[in-house]
Amino acid sequence: MPDVFADLVGQDEAVDELRRAAAAAAAVLRAGAAAREPALIAAGPAGGATPDGVDPSTGMTHAWIFTGPPGSGRSVAARAFAAALQCVHGTGCGECPGCHTTMGGTHADVRLVVPEGLSIGVGEMRALVLRAASTPSGGRWQVVVVEDADRLTEAAGNALLKAIEEPPPRTVFLLCAPSTHPDDISVTIRSRCRVVPLRQPPATAVAEVLVRRDGIAPDVAQWAAAAAQGHVGRARRLARDPEARKRREAVLAVPRRLTGVGAAFDAASALIEAAEAEAEASVAEADTTERAALEMALGAGGTGRGAAGAVRGAAGQLKELEKRQKSRATRAQRDALDRALVDLAGFYRDALTMALRAPVAPVHTDTAALAGAGAQKWDAEGSLRRLEAVLACRAAIEANVKPRIAVEAMMLALWKG
Repeated sequence: MPDVFADLVGQDEAVDELRRAAAAAAAVLRAGAAAREPALIAAGPAGGATPDGVDPSTGMTHAWIFTGPPGSGRSVAARAFAAALQCVHGTGCGECPGCHTTMGGTHADVRLVVPEGLSIGVGEMRALVLRAASTPSGGRWQVVVVEDADRLTEAAGNALLKAIEEPPPRTVFLLCAPSTHPDDISVTIRSRCRVVPLRQPPATAVAEVLVRRDGIAPDVAQWAAAAAQGHVGRARRLARDPEARKRREAVLAVPRRLTGVGAAFDAASALIEAAEAEAEASVAEADTTERAALEMALGAGGTGRGAAGAVRGAAGQLKELEKRQKSRATRAQRDALDRALVDLAGFYRDALTMALRAPVAPVHTDTAALAGAGAQKWDAEGSLRRLEAVLACRAAIEANVKPRIAVEAMMLALWKG
């Protein structure tokens, strides 16, 4: 059975660093057990090297930040490292109960924060920090994994900062963010963490893992890996989901549709509506399940004394659930729209490289002829302006500009050139 780092594609240097840290963490536990004292991983124990020759203060610390572009495997690396810390062998073997439960998301001492909405609030973070301060039930580590730490509100970031500044002796914080830029993670949190930079994995590595792990045909895997631009999750979706391929084809047909102002607005509407439909489909089942579970917990359908009054009194909780679900749907819509914009940016990138006669392979091999025709029509400068328009649209949506306004402005810019 492969170890917990097997799915971290094309990140050999990071994996080596995390393996050393996991070994050092295991040595800390052994040293602490020998001295019958809690391990202090922020500075390392005072006892020096352990009998097995591993210095516990080398390679391990209490707070980490995993950075890298989308699809590089930030959350995969954080979860794999959490599993290695809970591994009874200290290696991330992938076979022991600590590895299995952590990778399955059921380990009692591993807290996963996956924001469903557009941000992570202070209330959620305070509750998490309070729970993380408890003694590990399994005797190893309390691990807090915060995916999309760039979505922390200012107040939530301050709550997390206090915990990182004065960490409990057995708690490790693992944060995932696109970069260490102040827009993504605060300078004060960054200064107290060790950074593990991840890179965009090469398409060949992504294709290999799709073949090995998912059983996808090699030719399909290579096409999907190139089209996804190194994003492992997107490559898997393209390789396995016919609907995802249809949505991609519709996005890549946009350049042909931009024949005038009316066509530009029509294309914008189609793109927004497709993102909304994809988002609705992705959250519908979860929404229904959550609402049914909450209503059952609140006594819906009961016939006993006081059942009707209990349901009436639950209106506030149902309203709060609807608010959370609406926030999750908004994020799902923006994520779907961003995937479409990445595909569109890849098309104009292909046109730019062809106009420059750059010796690089196209991202979208199936639309290479169309990109070549565009390169002849627009030349390098026109292709670059169009690529910049797509990237500007992504930045505007990230800055909370209404998606429809941002996409309409982009479509007009693509038409005008």
